[in-house]
Amino acid sequence: MNSLFAALPTTVFETMSALARQHDAVNLGQGFPDDPGPRDVREKAAQAVLDGWNQYPPMMGTLDLRRAVADHYRDWQGLDLDPEREVMITSGATEAIAGALLALIEPGDEVVLFQPLYDAYFPLVRRAGGVPRLVRLVPPHWRLTEEALAEAFTPRTKLVLFNNPHNPTGRVFDAGELALLAGFCTRSGAVLVSDEVWEHVIFDGLEHQSVLSLPGMRERAVKIGSAGKIFGMTGWKVGFVCAAPELMRVLSKAHQFLTFTTPPALQHAVAYGLGKEREWFLATRDGLQRSRDRLAQGLTALGLPVLPSAGTYFLNVDLAPLDPGLRDEAFCLSLVAREGVAAIPVSAFYAQDPVESVVRLCFAKTDATLDRALERLSGLGAAIRTKPAAH
Repeated sequence: MNSLFAALPTTVFETMSALARQHDAVNLGQGFPDDPGPRDVREKAAQAVLDGWNQYPPMMGTLDLRRAVADHYRDWQGLDLDPEREVMITSGATEAIAGALLALIEPGDEVVLFQPLYDAYFPLVRRAGGVPRLVRLVPPHWRLTEEALAEAFTPRTKLVLFNNPHNPTGRVFDAGELALLAGFCTRSGAVLVSDEVWEHVIFDGLEHQSVLSLPGMRERAVKIGSAGKIFGMTGWKVGFVCAAPELMRVLSKAHQFLTFTTPPALQHAVAYGLGKEREWFLATRDGLQRSRDRLAQGLTALGLPVLPSAGTYFLNVDLAPLDPGLRDEAFCLSLVAREGVAAIPVSAFYAQDPVESVVRLCFAKTDATLDRALERLSGLGAAIRTKPAAH
C-alpha cells in the first residue's frame, strides 16, 4: 500500500456526517445545497442520455462545451480563450487539480499552499512529489500579506496552488492581494494554479477576478472551474481547465491518463446551462446571499460571533471571543450530540499549526433547514447569553 494514503485518517466530513445520521442532526457540515439544481439543465442531461451520444466524447471535452466555457468566461470575466487550444473538460475540479499537480511538478519541487485549505490539496501535492510550503491565514480577516508570502517562496518554488473565493473561510481576495501574489509568481517563475470553483458564488456586489486576467499571468496560470458549483449540483463532477497552449499541452496528457473523458450527456447539459440568461446567475447569487444573511442573523442573535463571508456556501463562527479555551473540534462533537446540529471544525483544514477556534457551517440550505438548525441552537444561545464574558 502507498504509505501516504494508507496513513490518512478518516476525514472530518465523514466523521461529522456519520454523527449527524446517528443523532438525527441538521447537517450544516457538508457543502451541498438542498435544492436539486435547475430543472431545465437536468432535463437537457436526461434528454441527452436518451437521444444523444453515449460513447466516448473527445478527450479534451466536447467542442460545444469548450466553446460555451470560453463564451461564458468572456462575458463574465473578460477573458479571451481559444476553446480548441486553451479549454479542457475534466471529471470534476479535484481531477483537474490532481492532473495539474502531476503535470507541472517534479519530485522535490516546492509548492506554495494557503491554509486553511481544501483537504485534497496537501495529500495530492505530496503524492505528486511536491514539497508543501504553507502560508497560514488567520481570522478574522484571513488576509494575504507580503511577509507571509516572502517566507513561503524560495528559489525552489515551482507552483502555487490558490483558492479564490476561498473555502473554508468565505474570503474573496481583493485586487491588492491578487496583484501581490501575481508579483511573487512572476518574480519566482512559478506557475499559479487557481481553484476558482466558487467564482459564481460571490456576494455583496463583488465581481470575480480570474488570475488569468492579472498582469504577467496569462501564460503562467491555470484556471479551474466547476459546473457542480455554478449550478448547485455537486454530484455532476464536470470541471473546466483554462490555460495557455504550452501549459495545456502537458495538462491534457495528465488528464488523458486519469479519467480521459467526462460523460457526454452532462457536458451537453452544462454547455446549455452556461448560456443561461445573466439574470439567472444573479438571482442564484441573491438567493444564496439571503440564506447567508438568514443564518448569520440567527447565529448573531444567539450570541455567536459570526465572521464575514463574501463567497462560497459557508459561514464561520469564531469561538475565541466566547471562551479562549474552547476548541473547535470538541465544540463540534458536543454540538452534534447535544444540540443536534452538525458543523465542521476549521482546524481540520490546516496541515500544521491550526487555528482551533473557528467552526464552519453551510448555509446553502432551505429556509426550513436553517430555521430548524437555529431552533435547535437556541438552548446553546441561552447558555452563551448567561455566561460571564471571557477575560
